Amino acid sequence: MTEQPTSVITVAEGVARISWSDDLTAKGWMAAVDVVRREVAAALQGHPRVEALVPADDEHAQRVATWSGMRREGVMRSVEGDRIVYARLVTDTPVNEPGGFRALLNSFLPRKRAISQLLIRDHDGRVLLCALTYKQDWDLPGGVVEVGESPQLAVAREVEEELGLTVPAGPLLLTDWLPPWGGWDDALCLVFDGGAHDPALLDQVVKQAREIREAEWCTVEQVHERAADFTARRIDAALANLGGGPAYTESGR
Repeated sequence: MTEQPTSVITVAEGVARISWSDDLTAKGWMAAVDVVRREVAAALQGHPRVEALVPADDEHAQRVATWSGMRREGVMRSVEGDRIVYARLVTDTPVNEPGGFRALLNSFLPRKRAISQLLIRDHDGRVLLCALTYKQDWDLPGGVVEVGESPQLAVAREVEEELGLTVPAGPLLLTDWLPPWGGWDDALCLVFDGGAHDPALLDQVVKQAREIREAEWCTVEQVHERAADFTARRIDAALANLGGGPAYTESGR
């Protein structure tokens, strides 16, 4: 008996799951797309959702799933091998319309984590550093930018939440790329100018106990003693660029 090139089964109420054989992709991914696209459209006649679980190491199958109109939703982890979840809903905008095509691209194009930090100084040139509860190294105040949030507004929000300070973020001083490290994916760290302030600003700090242990003015020498080497390099680069246009470094270099 000849193996069917595709299989569609109902796995939950209103949910169909489609799979296809290696023989189908061996005929060329465009030919496979034509077949799978038709099967997805047919399955949507009786199911609000059609999904596919594609091995994370099978780039050809991922391409077929994408160009068949299914959006990438995430990774289903397994000790037997991770699988990427693709799905299409009956309410999704058709892919041949601009909004539908953009949504499809948006589902699988790379997304970079962004971190915003604020370089706050006193009039003696010291830098405001924070001792964090979840790591030993000291760091600049700031945090992760939320989805859809402006990095410049994000850092002001983080400083207010963590330190109780209202310090507007000034111009961008530095974009620092952070390579993958210690279980983290790579990220972009944006350092904004928090301006120079009276040392008494520190007296206004109200620490968020969940994240902040201490906050102190630190000399450049103390920055190098307390911060991780890549953080110290980033601060050096940001200080060196005060008054200049935005600069770019990689891990502070």
